Amino acid sequence: MGNWVINNGFTSFMLVVWMGINIFLFVWFYFFYDLGDQFFYTRHLLGSALAWARAPAAVLNFNCMLILLPVCRNLLSLIRGSFVCCSRTMRKQLDKNLSFHKLVAYMIALMTAVHMIAHLLNVEWYNNSRQGVYDKLSTALSNLSDTENTTYLNPIRITNLDPQQIPTYFVFTTIAGLTGVIITLALILIITSSMEVIRRSYFEVFWYTHHLFIIFFAGLVFHGAGRIVRSQTKTDPPHNFTFCKDRIDDWGKIPECPIPQFAGGFPQTWMWVIGPMVLYICERILRFIRYLQTVRYRKIVMRPSKVLELQLVKSGFKMEVGQYVFLNCPAISQLEWHPFTMTSAPEEDFFSVHIRSAGDWTNKLIDIMQKLPEGAQGPKMGVDGPFGTASEDVFDYEVSMLVGAGIGVTPFASILKSIWYKFKDSNPKLRTRKIYFYWLCRETHAFEWFADLLQVLEREMEERGMADFLTYKLYLTGWDQSHVDHVKVRFDEDTDVVTGLKQKTHYGRPAWDKEFEQVRKENPTSVVGTFLCGPEALGKVLEKKCAKYSDVDPRKTKFYFNKENF
Repeated sequence: MGNWVINNGFTSFMLVVWMGINIFLFVWFYFFYDLGDQFFYTRHLLGSALAWARAPAAVLNFNCMLILLPVCRNLLSLIRGSFVCCSRTMRKQLDKNLSFHKLVAYMIALMTAVHMIAHLLNVEWYNNSRQGVYDKLSTALSNLSDTENTTYLNPIRITNLDPQQIPTYFVFTTIAGLTGVIITLALILIITSSMEVIRRSYFEVFWYTHHLFIIFFAGLVFHGAGRIVRSQTKTDPPHNFTFCKDRIDDWGKIPECPIPQFAGGFPQTWMWVIGPMVLYICERILRFIRYLQTVRYRKIVMRPSKVLELQLVKSGFKMEVGQYVFLNCPAISQLEWHPFTMTSAPEEDFFSVHIRSAGDWTNKLIDIMQKLPEGAQGPKMGVDGPFGTASEDVFDYEVSMLVGAGIGVTPFASILKSIWYKFKDSNPKLRTRKIYFYWLCRETHAFEWFADLLQVLEREMEERGMADFLTYKLYLTGWDQSHVDHVKVRFDEDTDVVTGLKQKTHYGRPAWDKEFEQVRKENPTSVVGTFLCGPEALGKVLEKKCAKYSDVDPRKTKFYFNKENF
């Protein structure tokens, strides 16, 4: 339990606070509508469905206020930069922004379902009351009409249609009903297109459908303007429902029972969401300004395994290690932006990205670049960023374990380059004293474009007498018989067959228990930052190992898990 708390304690605390606020809002508003005197007559028509409709609405307001904040990337980067002097535990929460975004979305989906079902029942019961199906009091309340001195309670005012058609007519002709339908359809499309299988295989579908959130928020703002849920207002003299509910025929005839008056509640949703909406609009304006800024190609290189390297130059661009940018190519799509971790170091006068063929957009970009004449500039490229990630904190740890899978090596290329520059300049601010680097690849060609950097680092460390600073292990997880035969023939050579490095390539997957045990043994009193850019399954394994091999004793080794999220 202690090991788990080290890595997940603060995150769990934040989730408990968030869930606590949700529960508090639900319970508070449930009893407000279920026990409030001003809703006595409304409850007589609707029963407990009134509270079951309004309590989820309060939770929806809170979560719709939160849903946009985790995707305001510039805001998060600003906050992350402001928290440099604070604990890394606080900054670590910002790296889980997309996980929180999804969690809030699930809560919105759940509360929307409850809210919608309750209101569908409400419409049915309103209609039945209007038709005189229930008791005398329900009929009398439903028949209250707009005159000089009265207001209505039952929002269904239509009587000249087939009773079976009235609920449908009401839903599609009122502000609350029509916006509710639009909001629900938009939310269903947004959530279904966000499923992992859609997002990975048909990213364009996910991207375009996700922008229905604009319609969702527009409908949300106007949804409450219908004022469907109505409460009793004060009259002079006051209408005492406990005395008058059984004296319907005396309403308006005796002073104790004036005709009850009702009014819809003031719409409040816009007050919850206006702040985040303004922040998000500012975010999009900033992105548009960055899109207009000129980006020049310094070099375009096709690497093995169909990996495209772009070296770009943009005035005023400043980055830190491990950060990422969003790229837009209008020649492919005006609206699509895709995230890529930068592989260059902050010390270089350009920034670079390595783009693997992994979908329609990347395939089209690679095809365009391959058809360019030698030395030509590529198509117009929009760049938004840079944005902060967990990898920025690498140099805050005495010891770091860097784990990359396939193209997931990109943030660590930036880090290792930066280390090389820091050594070259004898930077005194470098507090990191040991780095363990693991790279897992399925095919041999994937190692080629990164091996030259490792060779330079290997040589540089030896010349400075710091060969122990960097321990790297490359793992090949897929091979064929011809490769095996080739390795057997050249087994006795000093350098590796695949990479040309002195460190031989390992075959298969790492034995993580053995690796963590070794790191703990070599660094008995250190705080070790474990960084991953790779698949979710590997992340779950490493997170468990960090908890398993951490020690609650502050004098012993502790592992902190950090994962890249896009």
